[in-house]
Amino acid sequence: QVQLVESGGGLVQAGGSLRLSCAASGSIVYINTMAWYRQTPAKQRELVAVITSGGSANYADSVKGRFTISRDNAKNTVYLQMNSLKPEDTAVYYCKLDNVRLPGSPIEYHYWGQGTQVTVSS
Repeated sequence: QVQLVESGGGLVQAGGSLRLSCAASGSIVYINTMAWYRQTPAKQRELVAVITSGGSANYADSVKGRFTISRDNAKNTVYLQMNSLKPEDTAVYYCKLDNVRLPGSPIEYHYWGQGTQVTVSS
């Protein structure tokens, strides 16, 4: 069974930085894409950043130039470095793993993290 553990959220002042981590545990053969989403009570969950197994990354326009997504395939971990944070970045951040292959199974799985709160004060 695969479990995702997120960490790194918290309270920070505007202009500050945080680094989120999402580590997947369990027997994993391959992870295709790893991504970060965020959600507030007033908005639907939105894609923040995504990174492929080859390292290609894409970002929401609202975070381009401020956030950086990266991954460590050996550790099955994805990171989100968030700089120049703004109050509008306040949300619960979720990691997601897509097209995950497990030993002995032809099925590809998708997993969500439990979410970590990021609060940016003005």
